[in-house]
Amino acid sequence: MTGLSLSLARGAVTSPFKRAGRPGAALPADRAVIPPGRIAPGPLAAYSRVCGFAESGPLPLTYPHVMGFPAAMRLMTARGFPLPVLGLVHTWIEITAHRALHPTDELELTVYADGLTPHRRGTEVTMVTEARLAGALVWESRSGYLSRHATGTTTPPSAPPASPTASPPELPAAAEWRLPADLGRRYGAASGDRNPIHLHPVTARLFGFPRHIAHGMWTIARCLAEAGTGPGRIRSVRADFKAPVPLPSTVTYAAEGAAFQVRGGSRLHLTGSLTREG
Repeated sequence: MTGLSLSLARGAVTSPFKRAGRPGAALPADRAVIPPGRIAPGPLAAYSRVCGFAESGPLPLTYPHVMGFPAAMRLMTARGFPLPVLGLVHTWIEITAHRALHPTDELELTVYADGLTPHRRGTEVTMVTEARLAGALVWESRSGYLSRHATGTTTPPSAPPASPTASPPELPAAAEWRLPADLGRRYGAASGDRNPIHLHPVTARLFGFPRHIAHGMWTIARCLAEAGTGPGRIRSVRADFKAPVPLPSTVTYAAEGAAFQVRGGSRLHLTGSLTREG
C-alpha cells in the first residue's frame, strides 16, 4: 500500500471521530518537508500523457502539487487536524511558478495548513505547497478544501431573499473532450490519488455521488495543457471548481483571453484565469 493509500485508510478511520465546525478548533502548526530528490521519469510521463501535456520540455505547472499531495494528506489525516478528511471538497486552487521548472530540477517541498475560514456551507481549510531550489522559492500553490456541515446561521424572516449569484458569461468553445469511464482510475494510477469517489460508480455512491467523478486536479491540468499552446509561459493560474464532472461524459473547454471554463451542456464545472510571461 502506498503512502497516499495509507493516508486515505487512516482518514477513513479517524474521520468519524472529528466534528467539523467545533468552536475554538485550531490547525496544528506541523509542516511536512520532502527533501530534494530526482523526479521519477516514469510517473511523470504517465501523468503527462493522461493530462495532455507534452512528454518533453518544462515540468507541468501542476506537477509539484501532485508531488506534495501525499504529504498534504498525511497532515489532513493526522489526529490533530480538526476536519474529517472524508467528504472534503476541493473548491479552488491558485498556482504560481516564479520561474520555469524542469524535470531535472531537484525540488524541496514544504506543505502546511494555513488557516480555517468560515464558509456558508461549513468550514474551509487552505493547504499550501511550496517548492524550493537551493533554498529559493520557485513555485507555490494554495488550495481550498471545504468540510460541509451545518453552520448554525439563519436568515432573519424579515430579510429579503438573496438574489441568485450571476453566472459568468459563457466563453467561446475551444475544444470538446470525451472523458472515458476509466479516466479516474488512469489519473489515480499516474498521480497516486486513488480516492474512491473517482474510481468506480459503486465506490462513489458510498460517498453520496450517483456516479464516479473526474479529479479536479485532472480537470485543471487538462485546461493548462490545452492553454499551453498559446504564446508565453503560463506563470500563474487560479481555478474555482463549481460542480463535479461525472464519468463518462463529454465536456467543452472554452477560453477567451486569460479566462477559461469547462462546461458540460448548460452546467458550469470550472472557471479560471491565467497569466503569462511577457
